[in-house]
Amino acid sequence: MSEVTEVVDDDAGTAEKPEPERLHGALVTHGGDATVLHVTPGEYLAVVNALRADGYYMCIDVCGVDYLTHCGRSALPAEIEAQRFEVVAQFLRHSDASRARVRVQVDADEPTVPTITGLFPGAEGPERETWDMFGIVFDGHPDLTRILMPDEWTGHPLRKDYSVGRIPVQFKAAPIRGDREGVK
Repeated sequence: MSEVTEVVDDDAGTAEKPEPERLHGALVTHGGDATVLHVTPGEYLAVVNALRADGYYMCIDVCGVDYLTHCGRSALPAEIEAQRFEVVAQFLRHSDASRARVRVQVDADEPTVPTITGLFPGAEGPERETWDMFGIVFDGHPDLTRILMPDEWTGHPLRKDYSVGRIPVQFKAAPIRGDREGVK
């Protein structure tokens, strides 16, 4: 009969966790070829300003994301609280072709982040589009008006709880169901 002995690791749980990587005070992860900085709306403008000082002179894009049905996503650091909306801004540094992505968690009850048009005038259009489609307000934006939808449009059509409505379409060659089936 063999005897099974249990080995207990006395050091388990006592080892210190390494400090998470930070850049300009923001938590950092890496995704694809970009350094990803996770910030709150209050930190957003300062971090973008610091990135510009680091040589990220080109804002590639600003967009919104609605995570209405996916709030438990795992791509965020544990220290970051996931919110329904996210603003993602991407920057390029031409000197070494490096990319930085800033992800801002935006509360659904107050979907507001500061505008970055003072640092990157080219962000004016993408911020308007993000407001038009998701209803995320860019505080201080010089012209936050509709850009894709008609001025009289109500709501923000890329929100996942936006009603898409329904228009019945009858195709010419489609079979007819019900009492007309089989009738020549």
